[in-house]
Amino acid sequence: MAAHIRRPGRHSPLPLVPMVEQLSRPEPVGDDRPEPGAALPGRPDLAFGAFTPNGPWTVEPAHMAWRFPTGTTGDIDALRAEAADLARQLVRRQRLPPGARVMAVGLRLGGALIGWGMRDRGTPTSRSGLSRRLRPAFERLGPTYIKLGQILSSGEGIFPEELVEEFRLLRDHVPPEPFATVRRTVEEDLGRSLTDVFVSFDPTPIASASIAQVHAATLRTGERVVVKVQRRNVASLVRLDVAAMSWIAPILVGRIPVAALTNPPALVELFAETIVEELDFRLEAQNMLDIAAVHAGTGQRSIVVPRPHPVLVTKRVLVMEHLHGFTWGNAAGMRAAGIDTAAVLRSSLIAFLEGALLYGVFHGDLHGGNLMVQSDGTVALLDFGITGRLDERKRLAFLRLQMGATTNNITVQVEALRDLGALPADSDIDAVIRDLGLDRPPIDPTTLTADQMVAELRDVTKALLGYGARLPKELMLFVKDILFLNGAMATMAPDVDILGEILEVVTYFTERHGEQIAREVGMDLAETPIDLDGYRAAMGFPDETDPITFHDLQERRELIRRRLQQRAESQGRKPFLRAVFKMIRPDRG
Repeated sequence: MAAHIRRPGRHSPLPLVPMVEQLSRPEPVGDDRPEPGAALPGRPDLAFGAFTPNGPWTVEPAHMAWRFPTGTTGDIDALRAEAADLARQLVRRQRLPPGARVMAVGLRLGGALIGWGMRDRGTPTSRSGLSRRLRPAFERLGPTYIKLGQILSSGEGIFPEELVEEFRLLRDHVPPEPFATVRRTVEEDLGRSLTDVFVSFDPTPIASASIAQVHAATLRTGERVVVKVQRRNVASLVRLDVAAMSWIAPILVGRIPVAALTNPPALVELFAETIVEELDFRLEAQNMLDIAAVHAGTGQRSIVVPRPHPVLVTKRVLVMEHLHGFTWGNAAGMRAAGIDTAAVLRSSLIAFLEGALLYGVFHGDLHGGNLMVQSDGTVALLDFGITGRLDERKRLAFLRLQMGATTNNITVQVEALRDLGALPADSDIDAVIRDLGLDRPPIDPTTLTADQMVAELRDVTKALLGYGARLPKELMLFVKDILFLNGAMATMAPDVDILGEILEVVTYFTERHGEQIAREVGMDLAETPIDLDGYRAAMGFPDETDPITFHDLQERRELIRRRLQQRAESQGRKPFLRAVFKMIRPDRG
């Protein structure tokens, strides 16, 4: 990988053709991957994009009209900058919140809480009951809250299992808009009648989500496509909701430990940036080209991206190649078709890490609804509304963080977190390590009582808050994606040796990207031993020598969950109205 390749900044699209021309070809490492920029059978656009071998059209970025909406070069840059400016305006806290919208939100969420308090609270089904009531409330509140619910549904390992499971219904089971409304949007944006563009257009959507819904169609020129159509009036509602969130977010700082660590204003800022960009499908189409270029640049052909149409892309309509495959959760169907699901998961993780660590560009919203596995075992990425973009400083910090984890170098990891903005720039690294106990052997949580576990979490949280710790926006997207891929082991690779997989991934990066990593962070993976004992200890198996599978980890997590649940139940519960009052005014008892 050539060091002089221009990597994109936060608001810059990849210079696709120049980037490919600058790519150097790495030495062969014994696999059958094509080298970056190598000619491949099929469409000529495969030289610079990770597309399907024989797509319905050839991608030529310089001739895609939607990239130059005013007829001059660089307009995608201008559109992205405009979206960023709008997001900054929306998150500026006003003196007073948008009253009517705040009242509507309060009524919906308050009704859900009251219903839960009267019927479910304190019962064995308390969490599932609350989740069942919150999900339709979010759904009725519209696109912004549906999007929040989708983010919660991707938080496996962070949020309660019942909440994650219930909010998964918001991914593609949101009630669709009437077809007449969809038709009107398409015709307005394309400037032609539906029948002038499509020979067929299925009125029933394939999927219906917060910002848009997707329909199968056939163009007059014969290509089978999918058409993503934005919901009517979504932009105005998003503005109101983001303004309301921006007003309340600073109030939460320091009041709730978890909220303090995740930095509510930064969360709202991230949410505003992503959802505002999602409102312009031309930016999403450019994201598709950028991600495709990254995977082609690394020679990564286990991932494919659908081709956006050269002409039929507007702010509210996106026509793209129609891909087919197994849903991500259908591991049994994949295995029956002869697909190695463990290999699929491994290649997906590698591709994700390559994009983030080597290019600073990655798909920012991985979940089961945004991936499918084709019959040849390649993974098709879908929905590019949220894309992580790192500047060079943060990309190198991410790279150091991962290399520090590989070698169990705590100092390198904490320094990298500081450089990412998770800790203040003037943090005393040695003091942070000492105060958080990072220099001590890991504690096996299964050896602790529930009270001891809670005390440990409280102490760590208190120490982090004392240092002014925050969860940076880019790290939020990265961690969420990593957690999703980790959780996918449950179905894709439940019996695979986790340490063996770690070794496979590190070996791949050593052989394929070792020279670049050594040059950029001064760490030679070929000469640095992988600390597998450190990984064992971190997972809570310090004395084991047998393989560690996902089943083993799940058993430990379930034991910890049961202990904490039993502790919560033994604590009793406060009167419902007092609990609600404390949520509204956490400064009062």
